[in-house]
Amino acid sequence: MRFRGMLATLLAFLFLGGSAPAFPAQESSQGTDADSAAIQQVISDFYKNFTRHDAHSTAMTFAPDADFTNMNGIHRRGRKEIEDGFTALFAGRLKDSVRTDVVRNIRFYSPELAAVDADTLILGTKAADGSAGPPRKGLMIVTMTKRDGRWLISTFHEAEFPEARGAAASTPAIK
Repeated sequence: MRFRGMLATLLAFLFLGGSAPAFPAQESSQGTDADSAAIQQVISDFYKNFTRHDAHSTAMTFAPDADFTNMNGIHRRGRKEIEDGFTALFAGRLKDSVRTDVVRNIRFYSPELAAVDADTLILGTKAADGSAGPPRKGLMIVTMTKRDGRWLISTFHEAEFPEARGAAASTPAIK
């Protein structure tokens, strides 16, 4: 029964998606080289400030009304809450952490709106008992908006990749 429901949902999605008119929000806009470089710089500023454990500067890469959801599903809204969250993390579990984010894709939806995917690596985290945590790899997914000529993170989500287990742990990744 569950399979039939899933199949019906999939067929409805394919039918509606194939016959619905394209909306401007679905079309990718061409961003300028300057906009791409500015977005790359914001992502760089984010992870460098994170690695310096500077909660205020990290939060300043976000829009004033931004939404932030971390790898553990903890949500914060607005720069103040985001900064307070980083302040607590940098005093605790992330005190010795080092973060790197490498932009993998920028998709412009308009001259003021872009979606960005970046590979994330965080080293030096601590477990709840204070022991060293494993390297954390994941994907950072952000929506960025251009406000007053400046790109800022408006929504931030990150997903942590599961640790490889068994034979998969020793198998090289396919590129």
